[in-house]
Amino acid sequence: MIDQLTNIQSEWQRFSYLFKREEIPARKILLREGEIARKVYFIEKGCFRLSFNNHGKDITFQFFFEGEGISSAESFRYNQPSLYAIESLEPSVVQSLTKKDYLTIIENSLLIKQELEEQTLQRLLYIEKLFLSRIKNSPEQRYQELLEQYPMILQRVPQHFIASFLGITSVSLSRIRNRR
Repeated sequence: MIDQLTNIQSEWQRFSYLFKREEIPARKILLREGEIARKVYFIEKGCFRLSFNNHGKDITFQFFFEGEGISSAESFRYNQPSLYAIESLEPSVVQSLTKKDYLTIIENSLLIKQELEEQTLQRLLYIEKLFLSRIKNSPEQRYQELLEQYPMILQRVPQHFIASFLGITSVSLSRIRNRR
């Protein structure tokens, strides 16, 4: 396992010249809903959210932290307008790749391609669980899942974004928190 991790790290290092380090201030929009994603970002430091506008209401549906990659996958891959926005929630540092450079890496490293495929599968599984939770669980149960599985969200994300993520109002979230 350690050898595999070392191999992956050295493989990424091979392509380090393609990455651009960017310092991102808090509350900066990296991608607007409807724009074409031209970059993929790997988070060194910081917290980001994915959101969309639903008839004037801002809906948060996913958070990303250190060590994770973030982009609008369908937009980046197929040059389609993004279905959502990407916003930093705190001062952040990312390593960005253009699509051309991303494809260069994928075409020249089977190891990295396999790692990215695994990360994509993990994201799909996360979204499946989130979808099922929204259907079958109460807001209180969803909050409990968040406490158990992703406690860093509660420590680093403003309450109104957490409420949006849970599909409830900030007032409802306060009531749930006060009952605990």
